[in-house]
Amino acid sequence: MAPPRPRPQARHGPAALRREPGLALPRAPGAARAAGGGGPGRVPRGRGARALRLVPGAAARGCGPGRAGGGADQHPARIHLMAGRVPAGTERAAMALEMEATFIENLRYAADILAQEDMTGLLEPMNSRITDPRYFLTTPHQAAAILEKVGRPNLRLQLDIFHCQIMDGNLTRNLEMYFPLIGHIQVGQVPGRHEPDSPGEVNFPYLFQLLESLGYEGCVGCEYTPQGDTLEGLGWLHAYWESRGRQQRRC
Repeated sequence: MAPPRPRPQARHGPAALRREPGLALPRAPGAARAAGGGGPGRVPRGRGARALRLVPGAAARGCGPGRAGGGADQHPARIHLMAGRVPAGTERAAMALEMEATFIENLRYAADILAQEDMTGLLEPMNSRITDPRYFLTTPHQAAAILEKVGRPNLRLQLDIFHCQIMDGNLTRNLEMYFPLIGHIQVGQVPGRHEPDSPGEVNFPYLFQLLESLGYEGCVGCEYTPQGDTLEGLGWLHAYWESRGRQQRRC
């Protein structure tokens, strides 16, 4: 498991290119304009494709091949493809089939573009109970079903522990079940969405050991709002490595 990558003063706003040391993980260009800020995934290709065609430009902004990892065993660069929101004034159940069909079509289109740049697209389920009540993609199960229907090897699951715990819990089983699909992990304590060692309901040292036992070699993104100084808040990381008998360079 690669060391977690802190994002200074993590923000959750739309569409800005997000840089982490050793990892480029932006959201797809156009996310703020398409689908009311929730991503181009639900917009029919006639309009949504205009946003998705901007994806190759991400390579020129630091997200191209060979920039997502270090050393010889580099991973393809990754980009978050957002699913979009259920339109205001409509029922989720009534829109589900139409939105899924549109999302699948756009994902296939995006995957083909990303393949030309040696990039991987990531689908992140977000909780609809606290963070975004109208977001379309809400559980790992839903994301896995869509990935199977899309059938593109360069699309993966971005599993955020914060969202997964709120929507489903059962974290051990979810990590084990969906591990073959996971392309990126993000962490944040529940319910405050602060550092993993802040008060909350998730046992992160256990989950980190589980990820190591499963053979996870990707990065762990710090998708939380630090309670204070970002670097000082990384004490949880140093404590974990020390508990495993390892030396970790101080940030």
